[in-house]
Amino acid sequence: MKYDFETLVPRYGKGSFKWEELRSEDPNIPDDIVPLSVADMEFKTAPAIVEGLKKYLDETSLGYTRATDAYYEAVIDWMRRRHGFEPKREWFVQFSGIVPALRHIIGVFTKPGDGVLIMTPVYHQFRMVAEHNGCEIVESELLLKDGKYEIDFEDFAAKAARDDVKLCILCSPHNPVGRVWTKEELCKIADICLENNVYLLDDEIHSDLIMPGYHHVPMLSLDEKYHDNLLVCTSPGKTFNLAGMQASNIFVPNAERREAIEKARGHFSLNALSYKAVEFAYRDSEEWLDEAIAYIDGNRKFAIEFFRKHYPDVFISEMEGTYLLWVDLHSFGMTMEEQEKLLREKALLYVDEGYIFGKGGEGFERINIACPRHVLEAALVRLKTALDEYVKNKA
Repeated sequence: MKYDFETLVPRYGKGSFKWEELRSEDPNIPDDIVPLSVADMEFKTAPAIVEGLKKYLDETSLGYTRATDAYYEAVIDWMRRRHGFEPKREWFVQFSGIVPALRHIIGVFTKPGDGVLIMTPVYHQFRMVAEHNGCEIVESELLLKDGKYEIDFEDFAAKAARDDVKLCILCSPHNPVGRVWTKEELCKIADICLENNVYLLDDEIHSDLIMPGYHHVPMLSLDEKYHDNLLVCTSPGKTFNLAGMQASNIFVPNAERREAIEKARGHFSLNALSYKAVEFAYRDSEEWLDEAIAYIDGNRKFAIEFFRKHYPDVFISEMEGTYLLWVDLHSFGMTMEEQEKLLREKALLYVDEGYIFGKGGEGFERINIACPRHVLEAALVRLKTALDEYVKNKA
């Protein structure tokens, strides 16, 4: 490979959210223990982004900044080239991340007590931003059939038809179960929301991270009849490990809704370096991303083979997209508390416990595999040692 995905850059003392949280939990944690939790990568940032920012800093001042023609061209060309659709420039609303965007948008289109529909287990921040606005969470639990997650459309439609449900937040691809929804599934979701006047907020932050053999279908590539009832959240944050740059583009086709969102947003937008990082990512870093996906797919295969060899009864959801492995540890018969304690205290494996993702997540673990393979291997070996000891003591 042209790019380096094997070198680990330790982030203790550098402000990394997950690394500093780990050290605060256990000040004596060994330096070689890497948290595999929060969804950012343990890879070096793409060189084109780093070098582009260095050059930009050498040639400019950091005054007030707005999006340039080059910024819009980079984003639009990326969407056209990678996803086959072309967002219109007037659809753009910039926010400092998708979570802040959802928090503002939900506040615009709901009032306290309104229902927000989500499909669980799902990204836990959906619940948090809705509840921040005083909304009630309405859960439609995904079905696990023959080893694959499906949408329970009968349940989803029934809940979308409730008078109190005003919004639906979709995760496409789905975090944490890894599904890449098909065109037929997406059309069905969009039809149900349209029929029930439920505004659809589609989070596509993982849309660039698709494993070989699968294809992401952008919601905005579907029939234009959905456009007035739909907005799509995009960001290079997961794609290029730029979460710390806090940049997102929200595509809002309906002008009235877009104006309402912009009014609520006020002056909260991107900063000078965020705009340029987005531009350098989308315009100059495609080759890096292709290699990163291939490397992550190798990690996926390595982890699956590890579990198949040592624990064939452990179910792992097919990771069609994202870099988050969804692993079911129910077969060991642990309580939720026992499982969390074993992973953290015995295996020194710091991942995200499944219960935080809502109904259907209990007993699962979400493992971030966007890391050097030697880091993943060491983590799985520690997990095996802890599980083997647990099984032995339980016998």
